[in-house]
Amino acid sequence: MLRCVILALVFVLASVRLASTAEFELREIAPGVFAHQGRTALMSEQNLGDIANLGAVVGERAVAVIDTGGSPAEAKMFLAALQQKTAKPIRYVINTHAHPDHVFGNGVFAGPGVEFVGHKNLPRALAARGPHYRESFRDAMGKEIEDVRIIEPNILVEDRLTLDLGGRKLLLQAWRTAHSDCDLTAFDEQSGVLFAGDLLFLKHVPIVDGSLLGFLQVADALAKIPASRVVPGHGPLAAQWPQALESERAYLERLTGDLRAAIKKGDNVSDAAQAAGQTERGAWSLFEDYNARNATAGFAELEWETP
Repeated sequence: MLRCVILALVFVLASVRLASTAEFELREIAPGVFAHQGRTALMSEQNLGDIANLGAVVGERAVAVIDTGGSPAEAKMFLAALQQKTAKPIRYVINTHAHPDHVFGNGVFAGPGVEFVGHKNLPRALAARGPHYRESFRDAMGKEIEDVRIIEPNILVEDRLTLDLGGRKLLLQAWRTAHSDCDLTAFDEQSGVLFAGDLLFLKHVPIVDGSLLGFLQVADALAKIPASRVVPGHGPLAAQWPQALESERAYLERLTGDLRAAIKKGDNVSDAAQAAGQTERGAWSLFEDYNARNATAGFAELEWETP
């Protein structure tokens, strides 16, 4: 009986993993521009950390990959799917920021001739947080965490940088502290597609791991990029630009307004974190997982504002 139960469990786990592999989709959203939409969920062993959007841009001579996913297993599926689309060599791996769901797959893409590109602050962020991320996600990711390699970029972007893929240029821009302190965007002029990383969330509630006010200021600056469509860090692919910013800006403005009112009234951080932004609850997935944390971070930032 025990043997039957064990065999059944093995079959179920294998089925879950196979289902995950079969469901990996890499879409061509414009000629030579590919994107994968991650699930709107928390990272887990079952979903292989596949919760962030990934991308690739193909030039005449080389390919640039934009983020590598939340586990080596996901990255291997991404690489296999990309190799079915093009035989051109991967020259650049661009990390939009330091969070695990965007960088845990880096090791799969490492090899001769591959350059890793990131914000000038990314090496510091990975050095400070990388080991912590590996340990803190061990329970959620199980054995998937064992093969994770934290790889720092060897090409740093202080302000702007253009990557030449051969007949196609990818414009990278580093931003001030906003979603995080190492946010980077990639804009393909040829197609008009902007890869915004986690400076843009759609459906998935935004996450503030840097500066609430900085997030709002960067949203205004992002809107000036002459893109036609955008791939957000999380949420539906290839949204219209800059209209895609509207819902995120509304959430951040509501959170900021509620926190300023709470601070003015004399609320403590705990009460303010529970109440702020609640009118946005119905508009976002994973609201319960992140809103109070966003509000707590925002409170710490806003309480020092000059009245």
